[in-house]
Amino acid sequence: MAERIYENYEDCENEGFFENTVKQIFETGSITVNKHSHKIHCITIIGQIEGHYVASQETKTTKYEHIIPQLIAVEESNDIDGLFLILNTVGGDIEAGLAIAELISGMKTPSVSLVLGGGHSIGVPLAVAADKSFIVPSATMTIHPVRTNGLVIGVPQMLEYFLQMQERIVTFVCSNSEIDDETFRRLMLETGELVTDVGTILGGKDAVRYGLIDKIGSLSDALDELDNLIIERKMRNGKCKEKNAKCQKNNKQQSSKQQNSEQQSNKQ
Repeated sequence: MAERIYENYEDCENEGFFENTVKQIFETGSITVNKHSHKIHCITIIGQIEGHYVASQETKTTKYEHIIPQLIAVEESNDIDGLFLILNTVGGDIEAGLAIAELISGMKTPSVSLVLGGGHSIGVPLAVAADKSFIVPSATMTIHPVRTNGLVIGVPQMLEYFLQMQERIVTFVCSNSEIDDETFRRLMLETGELVTDVGTILGGKDAVRYGLIDKIGSLSDALDELDNLIIERKMRNGKCKEKNAKCQKNNKQQSSKQQNSEQQSNKQ
């Protein structure tokens, strides 16, 4: 069946073409599109990553309870071929951010991330969680130690908890990017760059130079890379199917031979 070509906006609007798409963007900041016969689901991670506590109404947030079901749906869907992540985030809840990042890194569905504006704090693990990561030259990424808001108890156990949390972030980032452990820790604990904080701000080129992000690029570059990953996966799956078909054919031939030999032995 040929795809319907709409000649103007009114035709689309009258037939409800935009209704579901606009609703999807408004409610979850996501959209599903077709590219080269591949269906790609795009998720935006913007503002503050909201975790167990609700942020103020004046703060733009990405809610992890919205993102996690989408990731599961993408992974289980037979229709969606790839995942495209766009990040412009100041960071936020560590556990929520790590939960999303772990899900992304564990997906079989091809994924590509693109950092626009900023991928700060817990946005760093989210950026490197995809199969391939891109950053525009004007974007920045802030690497700094773990911090918290609210009540802090002045006991050694509290410091130990922070160190454990920080170790989880370091391990994840270094396991999903080309940056080494020593370099990442050095950037995290740098004291000569930020005026009122500890850490480092990396521009797009520096993020690639250190191996934190894979490539410098913009929207078209990231989408082309995702397209290539989808094609590679389909080719691998196609070969696997051919192998499975051959195995099944060989098994049938072997079983038929065994049956024939058994019949002949019975006749004798």
